[in-house]
Amino acid sequence: QVQLVESGGGSVQAGGSLRLSCAASRYLYSDYCMGWFRQAPGKEREGVAVIESNGSTSYADSVKGRFTISLDNAKNTLYLQMNGLKPEDTAMYYCAADSRTIKCYSGSPVYWGQGTQVTVSS
Repeated sequence: QVQLVESGGGSVQAGGSLRLSCAASRYLYSDYCMGWFRQAPGKEREGVAVIESNGSTSYADSVKGRFTISLDNAKNTLYLQMNGLKPEDTAMYYCAADSRTIKCYSGSPVYWGQGTQVTVSS
């Protein structure tokens, strides 16, 4: 079992920045993938960014060039640096993990955090 706890959400104005953190309850062995997902009211959950066990990263087109996903293995912590925030980035953000990379890309990883709210005002 893995517990994931997100933090760092908040309210910012458009153009601002936030850094989300996701602390894992234990070291996620080198074969895990991790990702950030978000869900806005009335919308389906969507993938934001994924980092594979080999360090490869991928991003949704809507956040490319503005968001950066990173992983600190020493701290068992996943990050999402969000710059140039837009009102359309407003959503509940979740981190997730799975030992199967395909699960991160399909949006169905087995371990999920409780979410942290990001609100961007214009």
